[in-house]
Amino acid sequence: MATKEPVYAGDVLTAKLTTLPHWNGADGWLRREYVTDGWRTTMLAVNAIAFLAEAANHHPDLEVHWNRIVVRLQTHSAGGVTDKDLQLASQIEATVTWQPAGGFPGLEGQTAGWVKR
Repeated sequence: MATKEPVYAGDVLTAKLTTLPHWNGADGWLRREYVTDGWRTTMLAVNAIAFLAEAANHHPDLEVHWNRIVVRLQTHSAGGVTDKDLQLASQIEATVTWQPAGGFPGLEGQTAGWVKR
C-alpha cells in the first residue's frame, strides 16, 4: 500500500542531494558506492550501516564486495526516494566517512587505508 509521503525524482531530488554529493538518484533509488582498503574495512562499514538501518527501521539494499559496498535506498511503500531515504543516507555518510580531526589531545584516526571514497 502506497504512503502519502512525497517521492523525489529528477531536479527536485538533485537539489536535495546537494548535501550528499557522492550519492545519486536514478530509477527510484538513492545510490552510493563506497570504496575501501579491503575486506576488514568493508565488513566494519557494512555492520555500521546495518546498525543504523536497524535503528531507523529502514533497510537499504547492499552489495558487498571485497573492497566495495554499494548502498541503495528506497521507501518501498512510497515507490521511490523519500525524506526517510535522505535522512538515512545522511547518517550513513556521516558514519562511514567519519575521521577524527586529529591533533593533541584528540583521537588520531586511521593512518592508512580505510574508506577511500
